[in-house]
Amino acid sequence: MDLLVNLYGRKLDELRQRAEAVEATIRTALPPEQHIIKDWVRTHFSEYWVSEVSAAMAHQPPGCLVAVIDGELVGFACHDATARGFFGPTGVSESQRGKGIGLALFYHTLVAMKAQGYAYAIIGSAGPVDFYVNAAGAMPIPSDNEDIYQGLLRIKPKPEAEN
Repeated sequence: MDLLVNLYGRKLDELRQRAEAVEATIRTALPPEQHIIKDWVRTHFSEYWVSEVSAAMAHQPPGCLVAVIDGELVGFACHDATARGFFGPTGVSESQRGKGIGLALFYHTLVAMKAQGYAYAIIGSAGPVDFYVNAAGAMPIPSDNEDIYQGLLRIKPKPEAEN
């Protein structure tokens, strides 16, 4: 399900207050860090997300934000990766989940999108729908189970060699 977030809504102010309490530093990724971020995303998530990080990093300024604690990468969030106006992918290391880092990444990414002129953000194939609804008042976009990822090429498992 795709969701729509109003970047001029009151919910963004409420989200800011919650994001400010997070201890991680949230900032735009720097191009020389791209290989580190992509390796981290590959290890913790998927090759598909590595591809989206590559697309987001190709923008100027980069459309990838990182969460850092004590010099260590603990999370990331992208925008304008698969399509303009799209938020995501985003992820936080397992050991850091539940500490508000994902929420802070979400907030700072929405602010970056707003600064670039967007009035709305689309969350494509949103995973934790309730999280986005509660955090920013995201609204479902009606569809007939069709989205931008329809027909996405998938790697098929190789058949096992016969003995």
